[in-house]
Amino acid sequence: MTQLWDFSGGIHPAEHKEISTARPIRAAGLPKRLVLPLQQHIGEPTEALVAVGDRVLKGQKIADVPSGTGVPVHAPTSGVIESIADLPVPHPSGMTDRCLVLKPDGEDQWQSRQPIPDYRSLDRDQVLQIIRDAGIAGMGGAGFPTNIKLRPPRDRKVGTLILNGAECEPYITADDMTMREKADRVVAGLKIMAWILRPERCVIGIEDNKPEAIAALRQAIEGTQTEIAVIPTKYPSGGEKQLIQILTGMEVPSGGIPADIGVMCQNIGTAVAVANAVLDGSPLISRVVTITGDAVRQPGNFEALIGTPIEYLLEQAEVDQSAVSRLVLGGPMMGYTLTTEAVPVVKTTNCVIAATAEELPAPPPEQPCIRCGQCAEACPMELLPQQLFWHAKATEFEKAEHLNLFDCIECGACSYVCPSSIPLVQYYRFAKGEIRIQRAEQIKADRARERFEARQARLEREQQEKELRRKERAQAAAEAQAKKAAEAEKAAESSEAGDERAAKAALVEQALARKKAKAEAARPEEPAQAPVEEAPDIESLEKQLTQARAKLETMQGMLDEAKAQQADNVDKLERAVAKNHDRVQRAEAALSEAKQSQAGQQAESQTTQ
Repeated sequence: MTQLWDFSGGIHPAEHKEISTARPIRAAGLPKRLVLPLQQHIGEPTEALVAVGDRVLKGQKIADVPSGTGVPVHAPTSGVIESIADLPVPHPSGMTDRCLVLKPDGEDQWQSRQPIPDYRSLDRDQVLQIIRDAGIAGMGGAGFPTNIKLRPPRDRKVGTLILNGAECEPYITADDMTMREKADRVVAGLKIMAWILRPERCVIGIEDNKPEAIAALRQAIEGTQTEIAVIPTKYPSGGEKQLIQILTGMEVPSGGIPADIGVMCQNIGTAVAVANAVLDGSPLISRVVTITGDAVRQPGNFEALIGTPIEYLLEQAEVDQSAVSRLVLGGPMMGYTLTTEAVPVVKTTNCVIAATAEELPAPPPEQPCIRCGQCAEACPMELLPQQLFWHAKATEFEKAEHLNLFDCIECGACSYVCPSSIPLVQYYRFAKGEIRIQRAEQIKADRARERFEARQARLEREQQEKELRRKERAQAAAEAQAKKAAEAEKAAESSEAGDERAAKAALVEQALARKKAKAEAARPEEPAQAPVEEAPDIESLEKQLTQARAKLETMQGMLDEAKAQQADNVDKLERAVAKNHDRVQRAEAALSEAKQSQAGQQAESQTTQ
């Protein structure tokens, strides 16, 4: 016998399950219109693959998720897409959302299907892709895509696979009747998921108030190693974390998932959908829905097409509209009141309660908390509902989150036992919603800040690069100016030295010529001839003077330009100009002296003659 554990808290509300288990599952039939919301699961909404006026076949993919988390939506029957519009969808807010409206043609014509009875011959990824393409999402909770759930992280080996057949909430019997009438399909789907995960243990957890389902499943698992674990009836034993604790004795860590402790939990309806997808090639286009309540004359469970309006199902169950006080989607503990019967059945719809005023009376007015502590005793998550209520009411969301607000499974046990009739779960939902909004706003603000900081850094970087380029240009210009000044100074010095050497050489040549002339005049063997002094080189001295004047003009021009630009080499150029001016004067003096010498020689020659 399977060893069982217990979880803290829990309650025992009236079950009311016998209302809808007296009849077998009935086919709901074909309504005049099928309304198919594009968002039926956790993740990204799907995008329509069809247009208004298109004819579609039963099982045809009509919407899909282009990227991200999600699964496609299929046509539940053949017909024509009549419209794509915003229509009421199942949601506590009564909101509208984008929907495809399909008008059935009555032919119920299937598209081609590809059954795979020997799925073990395929790769596991191929089977997961089949499950994904069949549009299967969890059918007992929030609707998480099954193919993603069946692909846990590589570092988290699933040792125990649990099939959740507890169905602990009052009134709901969809899973109970499914296990009774489709036990073989339930086990077939479990086998497929076990083949994908390869767990060490497979167990089906069922509350002991479902003897017919227990007997049917025990017969279906004969010859397998699957366990049937019959657990005590207590709400919310069907909660994922509570059922895991009952069957394994382990607790899912706060903020974690079952895969963190090597466990995975799947729903009965999900197992049937997996079997239909793999073995028959049929996508998820219908599900079992419980229609119950004292205002219904023919309560029971219906195999309803996805998209079937709730009002159509109520008609099939012969609802007495005059007796309906509240219409609840889901169970009385975790469900919510519908504002219209026009909402459609979606993949997560499991129950509709048409309740009379006596059956589900309006809650009495909220009274002040008397601090009795009954909510804490009933909480299956061992939280502090009273403190969470105070913080949520005072909008002290950070304190509420610090007390593990998000571990609350919203089972409603605390509200059920509260003598002050405080709708505790509503406060918790409000606080969670506000925290999510604040987180989204914070993420948005952080992204805006990151973009602003990135832009500022880019502008600063561009400014620095611009300043660096400006400095490089200024440095290059300064270096070029300095090089030019150095070359000018060098040229001036070189020219000055050359002119001085040339002038000195000319003077030396003149002195040597005069000395030679005197020496020749003093020779005794030539007394008749008067010494003739060599004429100075007037042409050479004139050329030197011209070059000196040209150089002076050049250096004077450079000096004027440097003064206009306030350059650093003004002093050097002034000295160079002064030197060139002196050189011009010396050249002029040398030329004048040479001309006078030449004139004296000519006069002396004429006198001798």
